[in-house]
Amino acid sequence: MSIRVAFIGLGVMGYPMAGHLKNAGYDVTVFNRTQAKAQKWVEQYGGAMASTPAEAAADASFVFICVGNDDDLREVTIKSSGVLASMAQGSILVDHTTTSAEVAREVAEIAQGKGIEFLDAPVSGGQAGAENGVLTVMTGGEQAIFDKAQPVMASYSRFSQLLGPIGSGQLTKMVNQICIAGLVQGLAEGLHFAKNAGLDGEKVIETISKGAAGSWQMENRYKTMCNGEYDFGFAVDWMRKDLGIALDEARNNKSSLPVTALVDQFYCEVQSLGGGRHDTSSLLSRLENMKRGT
Repeated sequence: MSIRVAFIGLGVMGYPMAGHLKNAGYDVTVFNRTQAKAQKWVEQYGGAMASTPAEAAADASFVFICVGNDDDLREVTIKSSGVLASMAQGSILVDHTTTSAEVAREVAEIAQGKGIEFLDAPVSGGQAGAENGVLTVMTGGEQAIFDKAQPVMASYSRFSQLLGPIGSGQLTKMVNQICIAGLVQGLAEGLHFAKNAGLDGEKVIETISKGAAGSWQMENRYKTMCNGEYDFGFAVDWMRKDLGIALDEARNNKSSLPVTALVDQFYCEVQSLGGGRHDTSSLLSRLENMKRGT
């Protein structure tokens, strides 16, 4: 008999992640606020769909969540129709949402009071990583619980790491987003400068990517950036949510993040230009708009 799992949240990340679980042989039940998306998933992968998170989680050994923000996580976990209303003692709740460390600790405390284990486990790798099953999972929790969940998470990830107690996964995801913000802004400025200097952007990147300037962002985003195409990854709206969480945490732990705060404001300007759903590389569009005086 296959292991029963539930997956809550079928967005651009959760939809393929749940699919990888089904393809790996798990007995998967899904829940999504938009029922049509859940129905589409069942038609594509098989499995079952539920009308509430609690219904999906009943009798599941593992429950995975990938929703939008802190309030969404509370809605699908601790509310009356949330997964904690039906999960069995000894089962494991894994949250892949990018949230604050505070809400991770809050949900963990309630879960553990019911005899349910919890891991905060945000992911990196974007939509392409989810679709290809090669996400990186940053996890907070206990070693023994991580050891049980890791083989299941391997269905959609290529690397997972336990980084400390509850909240450590979310704190590590904040570090991830802090690093990305500066990298993307640097790449945007470099491409902007190259164009204004009359250089061939493709040849420039082909050259400098072989040295110390090389990065994932450079390798995967420079061509679409040069073409003014910004529909290839993580949306600006979501990046601003994540950076807001990181900046809040920085105020709490007395970290100085001047570059992150500045790039967050640049993303705010991209939103004001109508680019909230553009991917994070659209920082270049802001510079191009400034050049045109718009």
